[in-house]
Amino acid sequence: MSRLAQTHGLTDVQQEILATVREFVDKEIIPVATELEHRDEYPQQIVDGLKELGVFGLMIPEEYGGLGESLLTYALCVEEIARGWMSVSGIINTHFIVAYMLKQHGTQEQKDHFLPKMALGEVRGAFSMSEPGLGSDVSAITSKAVKDGDEYVLNGQKMWLTNGGTSTLVAVLCRSDEGHPEGTAPHKSMTTFLVEKEPGFGEVRPGLTIPGKIEKMGYKGVDTTELIMDGLRVPADRVLGGVTGRGFYQMMDGVEVGRVNVAARGCGVAQRAFELGVSYAQQRHTFGKPIAQHQAIQFKLAEMATKVEAAHAMMVNAARKKDSGERNDLEAGMAKYLASEYCKEVVEDAFRIHGGYGFSKEYEIERLYREAPMLLIGEGTAEIQKMIIGRRLLEEYRFQG
Repeated sequence: MSRLAQTHGLTDVQQEILATVREFVDKEIIPVATELEHRDEYPQQIVDGLKELGVFGLMIPEEYGGLGESLLTYALCVEEIARGWMSVSGIINTHFIVAYMLKQHGTQEQKDHFLPKMALGEVRGAFSMSEPGLGSDVSAITSKAVKDGDEYVLNGQKMWLTNGGTSTLVAVLCRSDEGHPEGTAPHKSMTTFLVEKEPGFGEVRPGLTIPGKIEKMGYKGVDTTELIMDGLRVPADRVLGGVTGRGFYQMMDGVEVGRVNVAARGCGVAQRAFELGVSYAQQRHTFGKPIAQHQAIQFKLAEMATKVEAAHAMMVNAARKKDSGERNDLEAGMAKYLASEYCKEVVEDAFRIHGGYGFSKEYEIERLYREAPMLLIGEGTAEIQKMIIGRRLLEEYRFQG
């Protein structure tokens, strides 16, 4: 067990869960991750194993068949899974965000219908905010929902949908002007719709098309797609929470916990990069001794380990703040920003330690080098995090003049 990134104050149950997940990662994920990633192959066997472990229902309340664990427990499990292969943690993350949004904002009927199946992994979740032309500006969403009797008709195009092909339930954010007069602030006229679909690509239900996987530099294995709605009809009882106009706040609540998740992923990838770097440094010899005995390499290892510890501490703090019921957008933004930036730096240092071999696909660090950049933009870019952090700091430290 690594001495880095230990979490104090965990219960016996939490420690048992983490030990089980770590053992699964070491035995079932790390040995096959690079091969599957190079083939861009969906890790079905790994996903089936995580279902058996109950990971898909980790934060779903026990009354719905889940384990009822905290955000901290979930984030620490994600950290372990990302240490094995970041793409697998992405498969879990979008499912988790939809389950969280249902738990926090869904009607009782929606919770009763979806959460037990989501806890078992039988219903797999994905969520969809982004569009081809809006980037970080969520208020610029153009996808539209129009009321038609007891249904809504949805039209528009969505982008960067993780689990777009394999999911069976997608939380989709659309503009819905019904009941909101002209001039209403954009974020007050958005609604989240729970869209059920068949897994796969092409037309997965009338009016809904998943064109195919987007080819990516890294973050392979997991399917990232577009989503096209053309006259898609959704029953009114599939409006999340049963009331229109609340979608922006629901999605932001989901993204807030998603930022803790991305921070955890950054911690996991950074930990693995450090493990690879410190191991290789003790095996590779130059000038008659292991390169780990050269001061320049020791300095790198010291910096890498310190960054791993710092990112982990901030991630844990953000998760515990949310679990306590307090507002944590400041802590989540800081954790996501620091962990993703430090992850990139630790991975690059491990890459440098490997020298020319780091450029070879035979070495695991090559995969991590392509995966780390996704964390810089996932759940909001560094610039967005800084904006959130800056605004919150000005609220907390308002000048009294």
